[in-house]
Amino acid sequence: MIHPTALIDSSAELGSGVEIGPYTVIEPNVIIGDNCIIGNHVTICSNTTIGKNCKIFHCSSIGEIPQDLKFGGEETITNIGDKTVIREYVTINRGTKALGKTSIGSGCLLMASTHVAHDCILGDNVIMSNLSTLGGHVELEDWVILGGGVLIHQFTKIGSHAFIGGGFRVVQDVPPFILAAEDPLKFKSVNSLGLKRRGFSVEDRKRIKKIYKIYFRSGSNRKKSLKRIIDEMDSSDVKDQIVNFINSSERGII
Repeated sequence: MIHPTALIDSSAELGSGVEIGPYTVIEPNVIIGDNCIIGNHVTICSNTTIGKNCKIFHCSSIGEIPQDLKFGGEETITNIGDKTVIREYVTINRGTKALGKTSIGSGCLLMASTHVAHDCILGDNVIMSNLSTLGGHVELEDWVILGGGVLIHQFTKIGSHAFIGGGFRVVQDVPPFILAAEDPLKFKSVNSLGLKRRGFSVEDRKRIKKIYKIYFRSGSNRKKSLKRIIDEMDSSDVKDQIVNFINSSERGII
């Protein structure tokens, strides 16, 4: 059902079974997939693509121009995957010429009053709890969970399956599979419960724990600790993922 007070541009493409609530605005060049539910007073701005079976609650703003003084009106986009839920008062800004897009994966949950800035990349199954905020160019890999009120500095990257405790700031990269908390942000433990729920084997969870014990708790400097991990640990997918993440970090590791 599309409410008669909704304003929908003639160029917008709506899939089958789409519902749109009162006073919602759909701007030009928007694509909305099948069976999406859009609440009341939502604005979906130009050049936004939304996948199938998504739900967007009232008063959210999706794909608005960046809050970046360098933005010059260039054509950029916003992409949202399938089965993603966007709660009340969420704001998502589209990309700038630096990347050209803001992208949110499938199966994500963005709770009330969260903000995704320009050129951010979110993987699948990401959860942003209430009031968590991403600066520009932030990357959250698959299965990242942010507690309430988490603030993430621009250009920061958080590895898959990481969990950030509520109310803390993230100003450096957070490697995969860990729990991080305190101010300044620190490694607290491996995200063992989350990994177990997602089917990681006992052996892989032990490998991850040993790797981070060497990296964060051995007392050696980071360069020596990483070399020790590479030299001493048996080859595995989780080892490769952690090592590659650390080696590719531009902001440094927490």
